[in-house]
Amino acid sequence: MSLFITVLAYVLFGYKITAEKVFVITAYYNSLRTTMTVFFPQGITQVAEAMVSIRRLQKFLMYDELTPSKIETKKNNTENNQKENNDVIVQPSCVEHSICIENGTAKWLDYEREDTLQGINIKVRPGELIAVVGQVGMGKSSLLNVILKELRLQEGSIQVNGKIAYASQEPWLFAGSVRQNILFGRKMDQVRYDRVTKVCQLKKDFSLLPYGDKTIVGERGISLSGGQRARINLARAVYADADIFLMDDPLSAVDAHVGKHMFDECIDKYLRGKTRILVTHQLQYLRDVNRIIVLKDGTIQAEGTYDELGSMGVDFGRLLENQTKTDEKSSHPSSAPVSRSNSRTASISSLSSFMTNDTSKQEPDEVAETRTVGTVSGEVYTSYLRAGGNWCVISIVTMLCILTQLAASGGDFFLAQWVNIEEHYMNQTDDGVVEDSRSPLTRMQCIYIFSGLTVLTICITLIRSWAFFWTCMRASMRLHDHMFRSISRATMRFFNTNTSGRVLNRFSKDVGAVDEMLPTALIDCLQIGLALLGIIVVVAIANTWLLIPTTLVGIVFYYLRIFYLATSRSVKRLEGITRSPVFAHLSATLQGLPTIRAFGAEAILTKEFDNHQDLHSSAWYIFIASSRAFGFWLDVFCVLYIMLVTLSFLVLDNYSRGSMDGGFVGLAITQSIGLTGMFQWGMRQSAELENQMTSVERILEYSKVDSEPSLESAPDKKPKSEWPQKGKIEFKNVFLRYAPLQPPVLRNLCFVVLPQEKIGIVGRTGAGKSSLIQALFRLADMDGLIEIDAIDTSQIGLHDLRCKISIIPQEPFLFSGSLRRNLDPFDLYPDEPLWRALEEVELKEIGLEAHINEGGSNLSVGQRQLVCLARAIVRNNPILVLDEATANVDPRTDELIQTTIRKKFEKCTVLTIAHRLNTVMDSDRILVMDAGNAVEFDHPHILLQKESGYLKSMVQETGMAMAEALAGVARNCYQNRGFMAL
Repeated sequence: MSLFITVLAYVLFGYKITAEKVFVITAYYNSLRTTMTVFFPQGITQVAEAMVSIRRLQKFLMYDELTPSKIETKKNNTENNQKENNDVIVQPSCVEHSICIENGTAKWLDYEREDTLQGINIKVRPGELIAVVGQVGMGKSSLLNVILKELRLQEGSIQVNGKIAYASQEPWLFAGSVRQNILFGRKMDQVRYDRVTKVCQLKKDFSLLPYGDKTIVGERGISLSGGQRARINLARAVYADADIFLMDDPLSAVDAHVGKHMFDECIDKYLRGKTRILVTHQLQYLRDVNRIIVLKDGTIQAEGTYDELGSMGVDFGRLLENQTKTDEKSSHPSSAPVSRSNSRTASISSLSSFMTNDTSKQEPDEVAETRTVGTVSGEVYTSYLRAGGNWCVISIVTMLCILTQLAASGGDFFLAQWVNIEEHYMNQTDDGVVEDSRSPLTRMQCIYIFSGLTVLTICITLIRSWAFFWTCMRASMRLHDHMFRSISRATMRFFNTNTSGRVLNRFSKDVGAVDEMLPTALIDCLQIGLALLGIIVVVAIANTWLLIPTTLVGIVFYYLRIFYLATSRSVKRLEGITRSPVFAHLSATLQGLPTIRAFGAEAILTKEFDNHQDLHSSAWYIFIASSRAFGFWLDVFCVLYIMLVTLSFLVLDNYSRGSMDGGFVGLAITQSIGLTGMFQWGMRQSAELENQMTSVERILEYSKVDSEPSLESAPDKKPKSEWPQKGKIEFKNVFLRYAPLQPPVLRNLCFVVLPQEKIGIVGRTGAGKSSLIQALFRLADMDGLIEIDAIDTSQIGLHDLRCKISIIPQEPFLFSGSLRRNLDPFDLYPDEPLWRALEEVELKEIGLEAHINEGGSNLSVGQRQLVCLARAIVRNNPILVLDEATANVDPRTDELIQTTIRKKFEKCTVLTIAHRLNTVMDSDRILVMDAGNAVEFDHPHILLQKESGYLKSMVQETGMAMAEALAGVARNCYQNRGFMAL
């Protein structure tokens, strides 16, 4: 457009156009056009994006630091206790204490109306064992967070004298080995390590795990049970050999006798002499602690020894009796399912460098992220084009690209023809009169034709650009949606063998490349490819001999491209692979920030992040360096080509004695200069296109992961809307495995659950209790038959099956959003049943519109369990599954959950997986699992009559008193219900 306006104005002002004027201007505009229309706007865009990023980083960096000015951490010795920081006023009364909180008031969010903690006054002497108890949501974990400096004091002061070790309520494990998680970057002391793992009851687990303590735990410890994760989490704190130990309910996830050994041998004996604060719901241990702090509504309701609180009227008797039934009756040892072999082997460890002294040939191989080698296949290009539209759409876009180039080349060629006409008449007349009866075109006709070609080029270019980028946007959206649907339908094995960092990598970097960089590279390749054809045709018309150097340069560029791509393509794939550990490391770090800060491991984690980032940056800079080297050699051959073109015209002009048309010579030279630039940029962009196509390749890889069976039932197989009416469940010869080549974890399972029965499921380590539930929900490969109300569940859609079964998991999961969305995410129910459900679980005061943070982080673990229970009440399904839903709640909440289940699900079939026998001893029947087999299935009272029965041996392991109590519960239930053995 700029060239058109310049030439048109020049002619209309009465000047005569010549080749030397027109094509010098053309060359100038070509150089200026790239700078002003490509690089300058791109620079403005990148500066704007950089400013946005800088502002976001600045906002983040300006957030308040965690360490408040009112908190001081000192080493626990006399010398340091005598020193004072000038910025902190240390109360004299606090100097002799490990922890001293005076008038502490705190809340998590400034806009909250009520304080989380109010008027807290605590003084903990060195060597004391303090127990913190209270109901759900009373502020027990918040108190530990104040000591850890994770929760800032609004009022009051706190002093901590000594090094802290912390065992969180929700165990945090990173994707490394068991030993790595315990050592946590510290040096290996074999004697201390053996003692710690022994007192934390991990020795037996090491003998059961396939690689002992070198077994990879997976991301967030996915290959371990809740009990194993809790014990490893505690072992990490104990191994740290700190001065102060903060333990947030570490005994809830383990069996009673294991918990007793852990308390007696680890917390009470091994850590004796250390300052210990234990948050617990296990009230039977309160007699053995130095002091007890009872929290209620964020305040200290009572404080003192067990006897002192008893004399003050604190009713531990009822709670302790309830808890005795809850915990000390619990059965089997070590709640530690064996790692499910390679089907749950962890992926790339994001914190692998913690294992500095732990290398061994006995270690399991980690599942590496797949990386394609060789050229990008044509199927990848075809899949991308098909995602943009059908072949009709692709043909239209291609035709528009061709028409755009024809119009542009036609305009250039006509301009050269116009210059030749002008020069022809200037050479024949002295007065410069252009009009001639023999002239095919007049000056005005030339202006009109040139104007028409220019306008046509602009219009077609706009249409082409809109159609092209609309197609690319559509392709990107479809690829993203296809990958998202594929991931959301993927089997559980996929998530067990792929870290969240890998998935985030595909959805962030790869999708971003397809959104932004790939369309630019593709349009450049199409545009430049067609422009090159047009230029070659024009140059050939001007000088046929120029086809020889043009062909040679094309061949050289082609082989340079092949040589470059062999390196850059592999480096680009490597760059994508090395990015995944960065995401995985960030994800793991964010999940475990309180633990990391408590152990003072920030420097270690930062160094580890730097290692991952350096590895990724090295791959990225190798890619950039190879691109620059490719560009350098392209420049060299471009200069040689321009030299050959210019010399050819000098030689041919002398040979033809000046008979060559100046317009065609100028056109050929300017087009050749443009040709070299296009050749160079085209080679770069074609290589960049293939490099970016690796992102499409990676997206397509995740779009083809193994999928679960169909969500919807076939029309002739779809069950009735009221199914299941009775809730009868029948397993027939069921085998289940977590991978096609793995041995089955359920073997020939056969049993029948009658309608409205309450079934307890128990078993020793690795018995297959959780696997049975996975078979019921069809979460893994299964052979055999499972029928619900005489309907084969394998023949119906997963939606029809799973929406009819409610589950309350051991680790509750909540979505970010309102409480209403968590209870009824699909808006299927009116407000009335939602309010009733909240009232049933005593959460009505929270309100339906209360905001829930991601994962329910602003609720206590017990409150999250109650939300899951409310969700089950709302759905009111005839089948309910409980996976030790009361392990991490206080006795009162446990009683509330059990009472609510008995009342609201009285006419439902209930399956309860039990790590603690008390929760199932009043069941109609108990299913005892062992090594994937159903070895016993009857009323607990009948099973206890068998001299060598599995259940009886499990009950006897709890001790004589507890065994008698459990037997009494089973006997009473048997007599009261008039149960008849099946």
